[in-house]
Amino acid sequence: MLEYHDTEWGVPVHTDNKHFEFIVLDSFQAGLSWSIVLKKRDGFRNAFSGFDPVKVAKYSKQNIEEILKDRSIVRNRLKVECTVSNARAFLLVQKEFGSFDEYIWKFVQGKPIVNSWKRPEDVPATSPQSDAMSKDLKIRGFKFVGSTICYAYMQAAGMVNDHLVDCLRYSEV
Repeated sequence: MLEYHDTEWGVPVHTDNKHFEFIVLDSFQAGLSWSIVLKKRDGFRNAFSGFDPVKVAKYSKQNIEEILKDRSIVRNRLKVECTVSNARAFLLVQKEFGSFDEYIWKFVQGKPIVNSWKRPEDVPATSPQSDAMSKDLKIRGFKFVGSTICYAYMQAAGMVNDHLVDCLRYSEV
């Protein structure tokens, strides 16, 4: 967790495969702790073809059944099935906007929102931007993208800087 916090969390993401990775991981986090998902990250990477949305979008029912046997991931049928359908929706967004990155950063006008939280309890679970993102993603066919999931995604992808002001990473990202 510390290494993830100190090297990745909150660093702005601008590659589509990394966006897809964070969408997958954050959707699996629903109802679970982030530490559980992070510990299984390599398993997810293997199960979902290195988080390549083109490959995942082609998964069949047989692929899904094989993934559900994999103990190295969270074996939740609905979340696995949604990952495949989200990959298909992801590709449609890429086609429409040229890249997923171009689409997703519009929710923050192309630059990270920098907050000034002093205590962990000050950090919100949602924002107007995550509400709008969730609504639009759902219209586009994405699942497991409620506002709380979208806000966690925005934090991970560096769209919002929610490092506390006294955190060494606050000014770095």
